[in-house]
Amino acid sequence: MNTITTFTMIKPDAVRAGHIGAILDDIIKAGFKLVAIKYMQLNQDTAGIFYQVHKERPFFKDLVTFMSSGPIVAAVLEKENAVEDFRKLIGATDPSKAEPGTIRAKYASSIQENAVHGSDSNENADIEASFFFSGLERHPDFL
Repeated sequence: MNTITTFTMIKPDAVRAGHIGAILDDIIKAGFKLVAIKYMQLNQDTAGIFYQVHKERPFFKDLVTFMSSGPIVAAVLEKENAVEDFRKLIGATDPSKAEPGTIRAKYASSIQENAVHGSDSNENADIEASFFFSGLERHPDFL
């Protein structure tokens, strides 16, 4: 089987609301394997570096402030067709437009506080996973 990885973060809003376990359960039930997982808090500098692709967008400062406002759970997931399947699982960025049963429909409160991040491409999944995890921090099956 040709497996592919993707990266996700459970964002501060979902962590504060106590949804870590439920979100991880949804991810595992959808057939994803956890390759690496980390509970941590980003500071403003680290959040700014991670989201530097949005630096020129009007929401950048608010995004950095929000993402450094509390703990997050970062994870690398493995599954065939991981990026596309995970994007379907999490739903639209705006939870009011997300399909019923998706993670954002169930756990997000707004377009700004939308519970989870999901990589949008295989290339970005690799970049984002490497930002948070060294090879030594990933499950041996991944290496």
